Amino acid sequence: MARPGKWGRKEHARPGGQIRQSQVVTTFGPGAMVDLVDQAVLVGGLDFWSFDARKGFEIIEEPRLRDAIAKHYPELSRENAFRDPPVGDDREPSRASGIQVLEFPQWFVCQNPKCRALVKSGPGLEPKRQRYVHQCDRGKPAEAVPVRFVAACKRGHLEDWPWVHFAHRSREEGCASPSLRLVEGATGDFSEVRVICACGASEPLSAALARDTNPYCNGERPWLGGEGKETCEERVRLLVRTASNSYFAQVVSALSVPDEGRELDDAVQREWKVLKAATAETLPAFRTIPSVKIALADYSDDEVLAAVRAHAEERPPERAPLRTAEYEQFLAQPEEVPGDLPQQDDLFFARACTPEDGMPSEVARVVLAHKLREVRVQVGFTRIEPVTPDLQGEFDLGVSSQRLTLSQSWLPASEVRGEGVFLRLDEEAVRAWERRPAVVARGKELLAGFDAWAAGFETPPVFPGARFYMLHSLAHLLIGAISLECGYSASAIRERIYCAAADSETPMAAILLSTGSSGTEGTLGGLVEQGRRIREHLRRAFDLGTLCSNDPVCGAHSPEGDRAERYLEGAACHGCLFVAECSCERFNRYLDRALVVPTINRDASLAFFAERP
Repeated sequence: MARPGKWGRKEHARPGGQIRQSQVVTTFGPGAMVDLVDQAVLVGGLDFWSFDARKGFEIIEEPRLRDAIAKHYPELSRENAFRDPPVGDDREPSRASGIQVLEFPQWFVCQNPKCRALVKSGPGLEPKRQRYVHQCDRGKPAEAVPVRFVAACKRGHLEDWPWVHFAHRSREEGCASPSLRLVEGATGDFSEVRVICACGASEPLSAALARDTNPYCNGERPWLGGEGKETCEERVRLLVRTASNSYFAQVVSALSVPDEGRELDDAVQREWKVLKAATAETLPAFRTIPSVKIALADYSDDEVLAAVRAHAEERPPERAPLRTAEYEQFLAQPEEVPGDLPQQDDLFFARACTPEDGMPSEVARVVLAHKLREVRVQVGFTRIEPVTPDLQGEFDLGVSSQRLTLSQSWLPASEVRGEGVFLRLDEEAVRAWERRPAVVARGKELLAGFDAWAAGFETPPVFPGARFYMLHSLAHLLIGAISLECGYSASAIRERIYCAAADSETPMAAILLSTGSSGTEGTLGGLVEQGRRIREHLRRAFDLGTLCSNDPVCGAHSPEGDRAERYLEGAACHGCLFVAECSCERFNRYLDRALVVPTINRDASLAFFAERP
């Protein structure tokens, strides 16, 4: 990560901090606020990412994912749609490879308890050893640290909080020479924080919570540079820059599964730099290139030229939705046989298995995924509220989603290799469960809570249904149960929900629990082996879900008309269902264990697993 400063300003070659490549695609992507050792900075957009000219950049290929995202971003490049973030060299750091960051916020607070001056970066602060020192009027000079409050709007814009305006907003006349102090009280509690000016004006920071009186947003997007500003009609909100709602990365992912009938299209897309100039005369020469020779070995010249023409005319192949294609591949896997092992270059290898102690009647199929490759791509981000993906894991990229760059010709991506266990529930059992009167009534309660939560959205998301709540809750219970045996912590296991209604073209009711890491060749098989003992883990999950340490309060919770505004969960809390955010696709929302196992104060017919498996 490059040194903070104004865009294009070359101060130091040594980077100001380090972030893992995979984190730049999620937690600390473009537009995210990051605390370094000495400074608070804002990660620059993709236009401010530098790749070593000698090494170039690494392209991550995933045709299915590229075509899905290109529906929203037509300007997305064909040849290098997804790039690995730039890699820095710890031994020889250089600005030629890294990510530029901007100093943000630009207001600082003096740490002298007698001073507490609120000063904007500039003449009032003196740089010293990569930090700022304030020349206090009261006492000795003291270090100044970035203020912990900023201004943001729900469209993702970001700017400094208007401190001068806020301190004097109760006065008809402004202040000719404002001199501000930020007094936080003896305990540092938010209710005691006040902004005080030397002219006598004073305002409690808690007044900023009344959003209707806050100033309008200026549409600032500093991570995009000087041309990033746009119009905005929202009012700004006070935001703690380190709060969890200051940045929600929108990440779309896909597993590298065989795409039946689309192998030639994918091969042409991978080799497009060469094949875009292919004709009947030049194609034989192109086939002598090793990578092209391997990619086109099974296809005739006529087939290749037809695929090239379709690609040149921007006629992407018709593909099944992301999750549907993966679901169908898991169902198509053959039964495992002794000696059937994955090859070293396999990206996907899975086999169905019959668990050692059999399967409950509610479970139709267990598939052991020995090798998985997942590509994760960040397409945007939001602040204040996360945007909910649809059941295929894709986002409706509307005005609430902020861009990572002005051009959007490529997107940052990461590659994760690992293993997993796929569990498909019996479709007929799920349909029978959905028709139960208790489940129908509970679905109406969950819908009422969802509608109350979605009332503030211009374009509200679609209610996922009781089927999704049940599958999601089952995944969380199994994560807790399997982590006790597989050798991985619960935070290292990630869920992937396959859900589609009974009246869909391809009904789905399945979950994939996987683990993996970027930059490695995979994992050691500890999770895969747990699929052979799925009944044992379902029993443990059953026991974990029937009683919560917060019962009866947790078990009796209903999102309908909830005064605590817990609109997106039923019987769910930190004592039973919540897992680490890195494991959950939905920020621990859309959960209700009463739909999975019997709980106190609830009709037992609500539970999909009415009895212990």
